[in-house]
Amino acid sequence: MPLRPAALTSSMLYFQMVIMAGTVMLAYYFEYTDTFTVNVQGFFCHDSAYRKPYPGPEDSSAVPPVLLYSLAAGVPVLVIIVGETAVFCLQLATRDFENQEKTILTGDCCYINPLVRRTVRFLGIYTFGLFATDIFVNAGQVVTGNLAPHFLALCKPNYTALGCQQYTQFISGEEACTGNPDLIMRARKTFPSKEAALSVYAAMYLTMYITNTIKAKGTRLAKPVLCLGLMCLAFLTGLNRVAEYRNHWSDVIAGFLVGISIAVFLVVCVVNNFKGRQAENEHIHMDNLAQMPMISIPRVESPLEKVCRNQPIENGQEENSQERSFKDCLARLFSWIMGISHCEHLQLRQ
Repeated sequence: MPLRPAALTSSMLYFQMVIMAGTVMLAYYFEYTDTFTVNVQGFFCHDSAYRKPYPGPEDSSAVPPVLLYSLAAGVPVLVIIVGETAVFCLQLATRDFENQEKTILTGDCCYINPLVRRTVRFLGIYTFGLFATDIFVNAGQVVTGNLAPHFLALCKPNYTALGCQQYTQFISGEEACTGNPDLIMRARKTFPSKEAALSVYAAMYLTMYITNTIKAKGTRLAKPVLCLGLMCLAFLTGLNRVAEYRNHWSDVIAGFLVGISIAVFLVVCVVNNFKGRQAENEHIHMDNLAQMPMISIPRVESPLEKVCRNQPIENGQEENSQERSFKDCLARLFSWIMGISHCEHLQLRQ
């Protein structure tokens, strides 16, 4: 028995909630547990790439994690809620009901207003992408185990015991370090940069939302300024990580690529450039129209039919035009084209 649209919508909603819960749990295991072991990468003695001074804990950074996570979680929520409310009120004021989404039935008695539906969908996709970005970054850090620029300042290796008489000697193993194990483990997780990925993801998602949603007049200059400001803040966050010797350039660039890729994929392929369901319905409607005859073209009589219809009846014999054979009509058409008279045509037939 096929499911009703309401039951199908409810089933898809539950399925999406399960996916979201699984994503949150996976991000939690990556972030706060030791379920996934970090790869222990070796280093060369006195390697200048890892001899930068220790900049201090993350809270002492110019862009501390609390500030970054608060902005990444709060600013998009505020902008999307305000934007969707403004668009909905503008449509109501102009009576532009055709551009509004239909009210969606999710159960026997539960209805979702288009304003609530669009807001929840856009914020839900953004939240999913935020956790997905965190998962991708943590997975890359665990697999690569890339060392921070200040790694040797935290590792505090005993060069005499390790026999580091030459700079080309390679040191591997956790026993080479004598510093704080927790700080050393954090110094092994830098590629890609989580701060760069999260900041550029939030900026890219908001930039595409503002560009595709706000269509009011007088925003030709305001939209580019706002979007470039968001992208500039994300870029400055990555620069700060390099300036404070917390990440390499490669870590920041990789974080930018991860954040931008996830944001573009979700906006283009999942939320359809914030166009809602209307664009999808129009696309389906156009596909259905393409399969139907658009214009009823009148039937044009061919020259063969004209010849067969206009040819006089011979010897008083009545012939029905529908019973004439195709061969006979073709012979008459040939005679009409070549200019052969009817008598000559009869002689040719005989």
